Amino acid sequence: MDRKGLIEALSQRIPKGLATDLVDEFLQIRRDVSTSTLGRSVPGKFVETVVQLLQQLQTGSFERQPRVDEYLRALESGGGSLDDGLRMCGGRIARAMYALRNKRNISHKGRVDPNTADLRFLLAGAQWIVAELIRLTGALSMEEAGRLVEHVQIPIGGVVEDFGDRRIVVIRDLSTREELLVLLHSHYPDLVMGANLVSALDRRSPKTVRNSTSTLWQERLIEGSSKDGYRLTSPGVREAIRILEGRAA
Repeated sequence: MDRKGLIEALSQRIPKGLATDLVDEFLQIRRDVSTSTLGRSVPGKFVETVVQLLQQLQTGSFERQPRVDEYLRALESGGGSLDDGLRMCGGRIARAMYALRNKRNISHKGRVDPNTADLRFLLAGAQWIVAELIRLTGALSMEEAGRLVEHVQIPIGGVVEDFGDRRIVVIRDLSTREELLVLLHSHYPDLVMGANLVSALDRRSPKTVRNSTSTLWQERLIEGSSKDGYRLTSPGVREAIRILEGRAA
């Protein structure tokens, strides 16, 4: 996930401190989902930062301790110059996220634990809000904004774990070839340097990783070079999805 790029993009319209808080809280929600960790305070803090951000866009300033639910209830009819997508949809999504974490008990009765579903809903809501804010920055080209939105909307699976500056494949019984495809899929459509692939697959020998990378290139499943970086081709994307779907079955 491009933390620095997200912060820089959002800082075009809002104070950098708010942008940093929003991105860090968003990334923490992603980590909660990927590790099935119940970080109750993080989604609430994310929504509080969203409210501060909306206040900043609306009035040019924000409250240090906003009355979150009160503000979101009034937003729909009193959002002033805010974009309708943020005012109507963003406000409702943020309020739903806030209600879910405040009103749902962490200990549930019943045989099916809804915590995972709650976390995934919270992530989807956070993804929508961050993507909408990127879309509205106005300072990015369509290509730049599209790239960041794709990063934000990358689905979380149980195969690749994102540590912020490094991703690893956490399933042990994949071949080196499969591991490379899954890892490249998690970065798609961005390029990944050959050295970074070797580093991410450090439980394999560097020679094995390089040989498997060369084989994937020969099979036209990836394109690029060790120097310039590799990314999946369209057939490579389909093959990676097939592997991921097999793991989810």
